[in-house]
Amino acid sequence: MDILVIDAQGGGVGRQLVAAIKKAFPGDRVTAVGTNSLAASAMLKAGADRAATGENAVVVNCRTADAIVAPIGVVIADAMLGEITPAMALAAGQSPAKRILLPIAHCDNMVVGVRELGMGQLVQEAVERLRAVREGCGR
Repeated sequence: MDILVIDAQGGGVGRQLVAAIKKAFPGDRVTAVGTNSLAASAMLKAGADRAATGENAVVVNCRTADAIVAPIGVVIADAMLGEITPAMALAAGQSPAKRILLPIAHCDNMVVGVRELGMGQLVQEAVERLRAVREGCGR
């Protein structure tokens, strides 16, 4: 399975996601795309198989990923302090991949009806959802 992890700013969420995904699914290919080089570097250090940076990398890799795992801001134009461009949000939103989005309430985007969980719990839940997608039960 080709898993795309997208993150912005310092890449801390993406770093945790990559590490957990590689531990759970060591045979899958994890591609890390950061909106900036700091985020991409953090995810590469966490064990991503390959990494890229910037808008075009998000657009291109969203086309071929089987699953996208990222903070929810990746599908909201101008989120993550403006690092998510409209083209990035469109590419992630229109991708044929299954999207596993972490409900992180930053930058004036709040998701109601979702339990308040710590980052570690969100990462573990994302891995479990990814497991369901891999087993064909992605709903």
